[in-house]
Amino acid sequence: MQLRLSKISERIPWPLLEKLIPNKLFGRLDIASKMLLGYMVLVLLTLIVVAFALISLQRINALNSTIVTVDVPTLEAADKMKEAILAQETYEQRSLILNSTGMRNLFAKRGDEFQQALAGLKSLPKRDHVPLAEITTLHQEYGELFEQEVTLIRKNSREEATLLSNVELKKRAERITDLLKEMSQTAFKAREEKMLRISFIGRSAFYTTALLSALSVIIGIVGSLAITQHIASSIGKLRIATRQIAEGNFDYDPQIRTDDEIGALATAFVDMGKRLRKLEEMYLDASPLTRLPGGIAIENVMKKRIENGQPIASCMFDLDNFKAFNDRYGYAHGSEVIKETARIIEHAVRSQGAPDDFIGHIGGDDFVVITTPDHMRPICEEVIASFDRKIPEFYEEQDKINGYLLGKTRQGVEMKFPIMTISIAIVTNERRTITSPLEAAEIGAELKDYAKTIPKSVFVIDKRRTS
Repeated sequence: MQLRLSKISERIPWPLLEKLIPNKLFGRLDIASKMLLGYMVLVLLTLIVVAFALISLQRINALNSTIVTVDVPTLEAADKMKEAILAQETYEQRSLILNSTGMRNLFAKRGDEFQQALAGLKSLPKRDHVPLAEITTLHQEYGELFEQEVTLIRKNSREEATLLSNVELKKRAERITDLLKEMSQTAFKAREEKMLRISFIGRSAFYTTALLSALSVIIGIVGSLAITQHIASSIGKLRIATRQIAEGNFDYDPQIRTDDEIGALATAFVDMGKRLRKLEEMYLDASPLTRLPGGIAIENVMKKRIENGQPIASCMFDLDNFKAFNDRYGYAHGSEVIKETARIIEHAVRSQGAPDDFIGHIGGDDFVVITTPDHMRPICEEVIASFDRKIPEFYEEQDKINGYLLGKTRQGVEMKFPIMTISIAIVTNERRTITSPLEAAEIGAELKDYAKTIPKSVFVIDKRRTS
């Protein structure tokens, strides 16, 4: 609770609140009294919770009203309509057999009852779930077909009348019955869902009101008296510590020696400062071109992983024919290639590597990725694929068509230099023991020289064992 209050204290806009505080009144109160007055705001929150409960009751009332005015009438109407259509179906069958005017009158009477129930449904305020149009059409067709049946009976076309009864009339009656069943099920489900919502809202409102009201009173009266004096000075010290660390004074100690959460937070501040100083030292040699860590950071990371006995795969990247490109297109274009290569490597590590994989820029066109053996192949394969796809775009169209550009060697001999490729040397401790970053660098340099003899983008892995 104390830690939570300190966090809240840090977020409060004190300058703004000082303008609103009655200074004369607060000037006569000690800190405990001020905090007590502040916690009385929580009592006001309890009243707000009561208002919330009243609103919940209003929601319950609205749901009850919907059940009474929509769902229950729908269920009742559906039952009456099902009863009416079943009765009509019975009287239609009897009329077919007996050719009785009385059955026809009963059929019509039941039809009127059906229409009355249907009219009641149409008057409901909410009837989105009721297929009124289809039911109306089907019942109208059902009555018309019955009249056709009566006509056929009068013409002594009993077979046609029987066929009409068993097919079309039966089909309409079954469809109407199915729609009414679906309507009943939908209305019943809606009613049950609303009942569940009413139950949930009621329980939630009750428990929320009771719990928050009790907590507000207890925290407001007892909590302020218990913690005010204890945390007031510590919060001020932590605020100063935050400002000091933000300004770069990573060795600042807030001098809080309590054993509570604030004391633990103060210890964390000290540890954080030490860690930030190490990170600052590690990244001081970062490349200004790519913003990636340089040689010192690479050596420190490699050394730490060797000392911890972690599985290591040190991937050393070098661009082939980069000097010829630089001589041909200039330093600015060469820098863009270096930055694009850095982006390619960073993307490959993010997508194929692990969160703690390390990317470094030794300088020039040399990069390093420190990962683990299970990630080295996917990373290098993606780097090669992306590099071979993107880097040719930095060449002029004619040079891309030729597949090379003309340039001079360091000895001044003119020759053709192919489109840039990337060579990757991978040194792991899977089969051999690596004792230092220097040893890994020497093995990598040897492998890289071999990789550069292969006329394409490639990665080679040191598979030799420790003798």
